[in-house]
Amino acid sequence: MSDYQSSQFTSEIIEEHGLSPDEWVRAVEICGREPNLVELGIFSVMWSEHCSYKSSKVHLKRLPTEGPRVLLGPGENAGVVDIGDGLAVCFKMESHNHPSFIEPHQGAATGVGGIMRDIFTMGARPIASLNSLRFGPIDHPRTRHLLTGVVSGIGGYGNCMGVPTVGGEVQFHEKYAGNILVNAFNLGLVPANRIFLGQATGVGNPVIYVGSKTGRDGIHGATMASESFDDEALEKRPTVQVGDPFTEKRLLEACLELFERNLVLGIQDMGAAGLTCSTFEMAGRAGTGINLHLDAIPLRESGMTAYEILLSESQERMLLVCSPEQVESVRAVFEKWDLDCAVCGTVTNTGRVVVTHHGEQVVDLPASPLADNAPMYDRPYAPPEDLEVRRTLDESSCHSDDLLADLYALLSSPNLSSRRFIYRQYDHMVRLGTRVGPGGDAALIRIPGTDKAVGMTVDCNSRWCWLDPRQGAALAVAEGVRNLACVGAEPVGATDCLNFGNPERPEIMWEFAEAITGMAEACAALDAPITGGNVSLYNETDGVSILPTPTVAVVGLREGLSDESPNPSSAFRSNDSVVAVVGKVAGGTLGGSEFVLHKTGRTAGIPPSCDLSAEKVTSDVVRELVQGGLVESAHDVSDGGLLVALAECTGAHHGHHLGADIAWTGDETPTQAFFGEAGARIVVSFPADGYGAVQALAEKYGATLTLIGTVGGDRLIVSYNGHSITADLDEMYSRWDQGLANAVGVNQ
Repeated sequence: MSDYQSSQFTSEIIEEHGLSPDEWVRAVEICGREPNLVELGIFSVMWSEHCSYKSSKVHLKRLPTEGPRVLLGPGENAGVVDIGDGLAVCFKMESHNHPSFIEPHQGAATGVGGIMRDIFTMGARPIASLNSLRFGPIDHPRTRHLLTGVVSGIGGYGNCMGVPTVGGEVQFHEKYAGNILVNAFNLGLVPANRIFLGQATGVGNPVIYVGSKTGRDGIHGATMASESFDDEALEKRPTVQVGDPFTEKRLLEACLELFERNLVLGIQDMGAAGLTCSTFEMAGRAGTGINLHLDAIPLRESGMTAYEILLSESQERMLLVCSPEQVESVRAVFEKWDLDCAVCGTVTNTGRVVVTHHGEQVVDLPASPLADNAPMYDRPYAPPEDLEVRRTLDESSCHSDDLLADLYALLSSPNLSSRRFIYRQYDHMVRLGTRVGPGGDAALIRIPGTDKAVGMTVDCNSRWCWLDPRQGAALAVAEGVRNLACVGAEPVGATDCLNFGNPERPEIMWEFAEAITGMAEACAALDAPITGGNVSLYNETDGVSILPTPTVAVVGLREGLSDESPNPSSAFRSNDSVVAVVGKVAGGTLGGSEFVLHKTGRTAGIPPSCDLSAEKVTSDVVRELVQGGLVESAHDVSDGGLLVALAECTGAHHGHHLGADIAWTGDETPTQAFFGEAGARIVVSFPADGYGAVQALAEKYGATLTLIGTVGGDRLIVSYNGHSITADLDEMYSRWDQGLANAVGVNQ
């Protein structure tokens, strides 16, 4: 503490830079002296939660990261998975939560741009994007502004880049009113033997800055993303980056040309912490050093200090290393694409990053301790004191008095109604590879020139995670695998974006630790190894935390897909087809369900447990049914329960309507049977004469197959233990199609 108090900096300055007293002492020990102001700024961003994962690493180590197809797991810009025939897919998901709350359009746009750079810096061409969004209640004064701004930012950037946005999820809950979530996923295609890494290799090789010029936007963005919000959050606009998708499109094409011509030895995106992070990480990974000359950095503003240049998070920039004889070839490529290109440094064997500015040495720090050996905390954790209150729900008093009215209400609710007004702003068909786009259980993208397609989906029920984070996180993985099964894709890998509140509070760390346990169990059981991801902590405002939201994107592979193969469908296709449920029909508990939220306004109860063996069996059966063309439709049961899933199967979101006559019996109450949200259930339909083949496959896997009805007519008739509803298809479609749009006040 005495070292802290005797510093040339006041305790307030050090605290403003996000360092604790112990971290300041550690920084002094690493330097062998007191850091100067520029170096203090470097410690600030490199040891921020956003860059260092200092509160989460101890738990992240428990996630399974290896699999038969995994070529590159966590540690690089993105994970890489082999899909055969010399091809691989590269994918990752990251958050841009705080910037998007402050400035929704630019925050979301630069989130999309940043995740795309993570992909193409690996040598991959981005081919598809997803997003996962959370907002406060639909009637909150800022929700419409935030929602429309985020959507326009995602659409504007992705459309300009020519990368389709093929799916995602949007949820609303009061816990996000002061801290929205914007999680962006991207997937790219790359030759399996041409993967480029973010390493500064080869002593004496030049270090080159390419892309857009550096300005003052985004300074300390990484630090801001590692802090809780308060009432003054909106005053932090200067820390939000400003994106230019047209510049990024040129940067993408220039980088891919470099890769094709093998002109690059190492390359790194300048994302969070900008030039600082790229320099220290490239040197740290390679065990080398870098001498960096800031006078060579292209600037768009005059009078920028070394501190500002190093910490700026201006967008559309890269740092690369090449051999000396390739410098002019690299320069010619970027001149062709009208982008800046400047030799700004040299790779050394010192293991240190040394920075000069105006002829003066302003930084001399070891690379590895800042990039790889940041402080790591095993923070105390304990269940929330109100956990039992959260889980208290008298289901006997929470029942439906009018099943049809409640169905209509759920279909028109913000969390379950159509997202068409959102995804119509996204180009989801560009590049012509989309076989299943927004509105399907999972997206499916055809790989040109092959019989392969890549499936992808993003999922998380954050209400369940608030009530039981272990089960909720496991169910997020399970739902992703289920969704892939519905389009015939086998899981090959997953990425996560772990959104939580303040880790210094034991109840938040308990949520995090429990979620990691559940995710690890599900990923191992369902063959979906984590290849990389992102942790976003301090998502709270004035002490009010978001719901724990461990979002999971699962990627799958489908082979043997021809031009003639029908696109997988979640909607009924033919009159007189048989309707069945693979898995147990029972809906189980109402805990954490949309029905309880609708009826009581509360998130309460004990959510469904995740039966991983049942999840695997169910997904394996349906995947093979879809691949073999034995079913006409497949749709998993999730939010809203079986009745909502059946309503969606009538085809409202596919532009045609086919009714069904459904009946089954059981031991549950009608409310539980209709609206319970237990997993490991998928509704399928198939021709009546195909029953034998479907049943044989179910028996092969030991799965339950229950026939529940027949497709046909202009109504959805559902009966359970003598309780029956008859829903008009047009009425269901109207409520579903207009629910969210009406609530936001836009025309579909």
